[in-house]
Amino acid sequence: MKRQIRFCLYTIAVLACLISSGCLERQLTIKTEPTAAVVELNDEEIGVSPVTVNFNWYGDYNVRISKEGYETLKTHRQLKAPWYDHFPFDFFAQILPTEKKVDKYEWEFKLEPKKEVNRDQLIQDALKLKEQSK
Repeated sequence: MKRQIRFCLYTIAVLACLISSGCLERQLTIKTEPTAAVVELNDEEIGVSPVTVNFNWYGDYNVRISKEGYETLKTHRQLKAPWYDHFPFDFFAQILPTEKKVDKYEWEFKLEPKKEVNRDQLIQDALKLKEQSK
């Protein structure tokens, strides 16, 4: 009976060590040209570029980047999971490694300068649309 209890305690201790030793960190870095643009992922502001954020899941992300004097960029990007993050490999990739593993991704975006609206051209376009609608 004591052997069984001792074996169970050793097994629990070994499993606890394995579970606590592994660590997988996921990081996404977003860079923009020009820098210092406000970055939002899925409608949540994450900071000013260049910015690095930890994430928990792979998939489609809505990206919104804005800076005064530049056109606001609205797009989406896909973060694809690496092979070791699929069943059954994900268990071993996250639990068994003894050193900290960092899964890093980097996205780069270029902002276009804001286009100045020519007032006279805008009025002419409005008049053309008015004529077309008659």
